[in-house]
Amino acid sequence: MSFFYVLDARIKLLFILLLTVLVFMIDKLFLAVILLVLSAVFRFFVKIPLRGFKLIKNLTLLAAIIISMQMIFAHGETYILKPLFPSFFPFVGGLGSLTMEGFFLGVLLTIRLAALVIILPIFTETTPAYKITAALCAMGIRYRAAFVITTAFSLIPVFRDEALVIMDAQKLRGNVFEKGSFFSKIRAYTSLLMPLMLNAMRKAQISSAMMEARAFGIYKTRTWIDKPVMKKRDFVFIFIFIIIFTFFIYMNYK
Repeated sequence: MSFFYVLDARIKLLFILLLTVLVFMIDKLFLAVILLVLSAVFRFFVKIPLRGFKLIKNLTLLAAIIISMQMIFAHGETYILKPLFPSFFPFVGGLGSLTMEGFFLGVLLTIRLAALVIILPIFTETTPAYKITAALCAMGIRYRAAFVITTAFSLIPVFRDEALVIMDAQKLRGNVFEKGSFFSKIRAYTSLLMPLMLNAMRKAQISSAMMEARAFGIYKTRTWIDKPVMKKRDFVFIFIFIIIFTFFIYMNYK
């Protein structure tokens, strides 16, 4: 277990929010690359399973689409290809262009997407749901709203594991997910939708019955076994990160 697991949930939530803001505020490519590398290194030291990196590999096609769209539609003065369509094409001949500025903007957006894939699971996978609820209530959020938020967080790994189980069952029936053309993969993955939707509805009904049986919401105040308390290590961690945050903002707008 790494140091990040024992930090206060409020500090971890503030850290993820500031890091997400930093990802979207940085518009210089070299700073975005540095932030991406630091996020990957931090995730490695936090000792979270590297499922997010496999997801990045699967997002290669999406990254190619983002870069292509930016090269076509983003304004720029340095042209890679102009016109995009030769003059002998009907209706669109002589139109369109690919710009170098659009290419760099597409790469920047792709790096932002990869950074978000890396950093967002850090909070949910290192903090139990009851600690998230307690932290949100300590921040002044009503318990009902905090319960809804944490329930949504806790269901993400549940549905991910169920999707893997359904995929294994489909593979035993001859449904292939990894091989074949792009459209055949889409048809294969659509077979996951109906079982996942049915399982989600079933779990929602069970959860509703359990909450009613336990008289959920009958008391306006809550008591906590593990009440969140800020310690010295929490202040030290967030102070160091604020310094790093300020440095990146300064370098970005210098």
